[in-house]
Amino acid sequence: MTLMKSWVESANATDHPFPLNNLPYGVYSTTDAEARCGVAIGDMILDMQAAEEEGLIVLAEDPLFDVPYWNDLMEQGPAVWAALRARLIAILQEGAEERAAVEPLLVSMADAEMHLPIVVSEYTDFYAGRHHATNVGTMFRGAENALPPNWLHIPIGYNGRASSVIVSGTPVRRPWGQLKSPDHDLPAFLPCRRFDLELEMGAIVGMASEGPITVQEADDAIFGYVLLNDWSARDIQAWEYQPLGPFQAKATATSISPWIVTRAALDPFRCDTPEREFELLDHLKDCGPMLFDIDLSVDLAPEGGPATIIARTNYREMYYSSAQQLAHHSTSGCPMNVADLLGSGTISGAEKDSRGSLLELSWGGKEPITLDSGQQRSFLEDGDTLTLRGHAQGDGYRIGFGDCTGTILPALENPYAR
Repeated sequence: MTLMKSWVESANATDHPFPLNNLPYGVYSTTDAEARCGVAIGDMILDMQAAEEEGLIVLAEDPLFDVPYWNDLMEQGPAVWAALRARLIAILQEGAEERAAVEPLLVSMADAEMHLPIVVSEYTDFYAGRHHATNVGTMFRGAENALPPNWLHIPIGYNGRASSVIVSGTPVRRPWGQLKSPDHDLPAFLPCRRFDLELEMGAIVGMASEGPITVQEADDAIFGYVLLNDWSARDIQAWEYQPLGPFQAKATATSISPWIVTRAALDPFRCDTPEREFELLDHLKDCGPMLFDIDLSVDLAPEGGPATIIARTNYREMYYSSAQQLAHHSTSGCPMNVADLLGSGTISGAEKDSRGSLLELSWGGKEPITLDSGQQRSFLEDGDTLTLRGHAQGDGYRIGFGDCTGTILPALENPYAR
């Protein structure tokens, strides 16, 4: 597929993240308009509420875009998703007859504030990148026991907090928690000292289900994808995670990019999962290319200093696809809801500069990385700003997600001090 030309000129630049081929979905507000659904096209946003009110978008008897979230549209199912995409292309493509009616409904991105694009139903985070799992396991258990016995057979995950999901640009405050140093007999309640990022992709479930679903059904049920940073308090996790896994260490915040890139926009970039060491059981077997060729990177900018690219990797490094994660999630009969969010797990590559967390990049703090400012980092410091970026590269166009950013604020004073 090549670039689809739009009458919105900025969308035709070969390196712009939001060409007509993309059309990602978000929620925005301006000084003149409350939060509402919008579609990105070049440097502009199409006001979906206004487009529906003007009769340019008609998908159901009742309005779908009179609310500031995309849940209502998702509930209509894949046929309506496809109809919306086809209609958007028709009215935004070069030579569209509706240009005169649509053009007044465009808002400049520079004038917009972005919000969460969905009301998150539930949030589940996985641990499904083999390089990341191997690196972390090697640090804590040695190379011979790096992967747990079940890791090559099921995508391991845990249930997180939907309430912790925030949109890109929202600051993240350093958490307090119980920490226990090896040289102390008892834990202490202190601010996190080993705060970290996790470079992930998030899959948004668009169709509800009850009972087990197949990998193909799971793939069909995914509405779209976002960039995701699952902020992690490594020292809190080290004390609390045995035997049941992370809890407060992962409850501070999970940042997502503001634009949902639809599965349809990403379909041209499908690729296979890696070769399997063990054949998966039938209910988890691949049924075609289930990953996507998406280049990913992480910038770290210290307060007042320049940004440094600290990692580059690709979504194709995942061992389990989001469709396999969703199918596995359903095997126990667990109902899945519209607007459930599934974190892929940290996406790391084989090389040191492709590791998707500071835990790996600094090898547990033993090998600090040096920023372009000359400063060193083992873990995140107050004032640091993290920016996740991602795009799939096509023939003369790219499919981007928009930045996923967050700045670390200092911990509050001890909330329990009397």
